[in-house]
Amino acid sequence: MRTLLPPGWPRPSGFANGISAKGRTIFTAGIIGWDESGTIVAPGLAGQLRQILLNTLAILAEDGAGPEHVVRMTWYVVDIDEYRLGLAEIGAAYKEVMGRNFPAMAVLGVEALVEPGARIEIETTAVVPE
Repeated sequence: MRTLLPPGWPRPSGFANGISAKGRTIFTAGIIGWDESGTIVAPGLAGQLRQILLNTLAILAEDGAGPEHVVRMTWYVVDIDEYRLGLAEIGAAYKEVMGRNFPAMAVLGVEALVEPGARIEIETTAVVPE
């Protein structure tokens, strides 16, 4: 896996502009912050994010992948202001679970998610070298 940063571009903080990778590709569905019983674990975005990342890693582990294999994430948040105001807490939760792997990312503000109480949903793509 190689991070792509054109010459002269500022280094992004907390994500990559692009990633190049070869290998077996794993895609997740939109994952939310619920536990094994289907209960949302926290009322706020940062708490839900932590659980989403744990859930995502559990899915990836089913095919031998870990956080170091994540190349792309798309985040859907129901309150973009909550996201912006919570960046320090969000960043801490992310680093706690994912370490220092910063894939290509997009964050989109959406009107609603399917599951009541969900504040964030994330789709992930991972590439495991062959």
